[in-house]
Amino acid sequence: MDIRQYGDSVKSVQYESFSKLLDAFYYKRDMALRMKTKSADLHKLVSNAIERLSKKINIQILELQKSENREELRIKGDLLQANLYKIERGAVAVEVENFYEENSPIMRIALDPSISPANNAQKFYKAYQKAKTAQQVLKVQIEKAKEELSYMLSVQDFLLRAESDKELSQIRLELVEQGYIKERRNNKQKAPKALDPIEFETSDGFTVLVGRNNKQNDVLTLKTASKNDMWFHTKDIHGSHTIVLLNGREITDTAIIEAAQICAYHSKAKESSQVPVDYTLVKHVSKPSGSKPGKVIYVNNKTVYVTPKLPQTNE
Repeated sequence: MDIRQYGDSVKSVQYESFSKLLDAFYYKRDMALRMKTKSADLHKLVSNAIERLSKKINIQILELQKSENREELRIKGDLLQANLYKIERGAVAVEVENFYEENSPIMRIALDPSISPANNAQKFYKAYQKAKTAQQVLKVQIEKAKEELSYMLSVQDFLLRAESDKELSQIRLELVEQGYIKERRNNKQKAPKALDPIEFETSDGFTVLVGRNNKQNDVLTLKTASKNDMWFHTKDIHGSHTIVLLNGREITDTAIIEAAQICAYHSKAKESSQVPVDYTLVKHVSKPSGSKPGKVIYVNNKTVYVTPKLPQTNE
């Protein structure tokens, strides 16, 4: 019996009998459970890294906010320096005119009674310099931590979408190479052979290639694709690099929409609708020096909004 009430939002698959339908259903369910079991250690490792990095970033942001008040430390040092002659040794506080503000309001400054007034002023200057240096260092550290967090979130996305032992092996190898997992295999044992990208074809005959992991994303975009092929990626959403091979042809509107739908399907936004997908020529895509696998920057892009979907000829 045909199911039509959902329109194009779902794809129905017909079987010759209920037995074959049930076999297919339980096979896919068992496969999913087996993959979940086999990838449990990787999921735990990645989840722990994400949690650790998130906490680290939040702590660093709080420290950065504190360092942004450093100007007050310098001002207090200046005001103490200008009023040393008024301050008695052993005083716990002093009230002075703040000549940095209009009408010079009175500012109360707490002092360390165990040191001289001059040393109190120097103490504020040192705290100011420390806060200034901390701000510069923290901005760099926060940016690096955010990049690492983004990378781990992308690995998590690929783990959730992995459908075979070979795909898990490729992700595990990537984490070994990035230093997240200690290499245990015998040196004589060969590394698992890289899988080919997932391949589709648009309704008007363009080949579409999709990366299975971050390493393959790099290879697909930076080595496999020609500079005049078209590159797709979900906008600000973790997912696979997607390439449309043009082979000298001009891309069609149909190919753009279908490739964007495939790209959105192979992303963290798979279950969403109206997913923004950026696309541009491969020659406008580049990899920052020293960046993590899968990380690229791009320019001259356009954006299309699509609902994730695979071609009707594919499951």
